[in-house]
Amino acid sequence: MFGIARRLRDNGVLGINARNGNYLLPHNPRRLYPLVDDKLITKRLAEGVGIKVPALYGVIEFPSQVKTVHDMVALHEDFVVKPAQGSGGEGIIVVMGRAADNYRLADGSLMDHRDMEFHLNNLLSGIYSLGGQPDKILIEYRVLFDSVFEKVAYQGIPDVRIIVYFGFPVMAMVRLPTRLSKGKANLHQGAIGAGLDITSGRTLTAVWRNAIVADHPDTGNPVSGIQVPHWDTLLDIAARSWEMTGLAYQGVDIVLDRDQGPMILELNARPGLAIQIANRCGLRHRLESVDENRAALIEVADRIAFAKQHFAALPLSG
Repeated sequence: MFGIARRLRDNGVLGINARNGNYLLPHNPRRLYPLVDDKLITKRLAEGVGIKVPALYGVIEFPSQVKTVHDMVALHEDFVVKPAQGSGGEGIIVVMGRAADNYRLADGSLMDHRDMEFHLNNLLSGIYSLGGQPDKILIEYRVLFDSVFEKVAYQGIPDVRIIVYFGFPVMAMVRLPTRLSKGKANLHQGAIGAGLDITSGRTLTAVWRNAIVADHPDTGNPVSGIQVPHWDTLLDIAARSWEMTGLAYQGVDIVLDRDQGPMILELNARPGLAIQIANRCGLRHRLESVDENRAALIEVADRIAFAKQHFAALPLSG
């Protein structure tokens, strides 16, 4: 037991207590958490600094507004419904099209107007929100994922998670939906996380249910060696998130739309640590390297250049 703990420490693996005690508590003021916990606030912050986000069709804040959703989406064949303060992809509905007066969902099932209104009322009650507090609902553009992921994603939209520390992109992965995750890009629900080389944006090995895998379980296609397009733009978006929120340690979730390119989907002040398994590399040494050098590297371009130089993926042995 002690030998395993020593090996993990020597390899720079960051545990949840160290993440919380050494990085979140000292560097992420609680007063700033609402900037990332509320997706509507995050969306407006990003738009204010010129970063693309999925277009907003409407916001529902009160039960009296629930029935207006049908008018909000009358001109949109497809759209997404999500709780503003939800987490883990819970409560999100992806509408792919219509069938008469019904909404066709991503899994092929149909939802009628009454069921849609019932779900919206549940969202407003806070059933899926952080802390169970009353919430509001975003109705927004449905992202059409880039074809580069077509062979390694099941139904849903892949996204890229980049861990940023004081504006330095320190580690990244792409999260790939599976049948088990019901098309959601959430590792806890069964999605795959494929590590990404910070220097090149190419996929490395992947983690699925805490095990290293080489192929997507549903498509059977290899998940490594895929070049993520617009990689420099993704790094720029991630690096700029520090100035945008003031949170030194955060996860930046970016989607790649086939027509509009990279967009911020959401930010996370408490990003998980499975990204280390996906990259087969610990976070701690990279975070310590940033602490040693960040005072001299102020500009976004300098922070990205440092990350590319110092956090390149190493060849795996055995």
